[in-house]
Amino acid sequence: MPIQNSPYTAFATLLVSNGHPVSPAELHGLLLGRSCAGSGFEADGWLADAAELLGAEAQDNVRNALVGLQDMVKAELTGDDMAVVLLLPTDDAPLAERAAALGQWCLGFLGGFGLTAGDRALSSEAMEVLQDLTAIAQVQDALEESDDGENDYMEVMEYLRVAPLLLFTECNKPMPSVAKPSLH
Repeated sequence: MPIQNSPYTAFATLLVSNGHPVSPAELHGLLLGRSCAGSGFEADGWLADAAELLGAEAQDNVRNALVGLQDMVKAELTGDDMAVVLLLPTDDAPLAERAAALGQWCLGFLGGFGLTAGDRALSSEAMEVLQDLTAIAQVQDALEESDDGENDYMEVMEYLRVAPLLLFTECNKPMPSVAKPSLH
């Protein structure tokens, strides 16, 4: 029996009913990307970036959902679980739909990360994660409805639940304090 009221479906319905034909996956990716790159968790910056993707300022109900989404992401990134929950269609959706949403999520993440990180120097591990996300965004049509396709999708999902944490950890390190010269 399909899950009709999944968070993804509910968010998609909210967006479409308010005139925003944007994928919830891309929106979540944008938020997570900008958060991992060090944007912080101030609502105004997030809402401005979301409005650009939405093509307009968000109405109150969409705005409240966006702030709630940000609160969820903040809790995941700053919590102890070491995993992120991706806003994607449920497992009972066709693989092609889930793979397309996964690609949209990666594109949103890369856009949000690039918007915030700019030309910041990153470690080789962080660069590898970004390259992986770029590759994942492009393979969305390669997954076929089969056991192998399902396994590939699940492996990618598991990777994407932890890979952004490496970027968040690297880009949100406290700046080392500079020793002040002693005045003795």
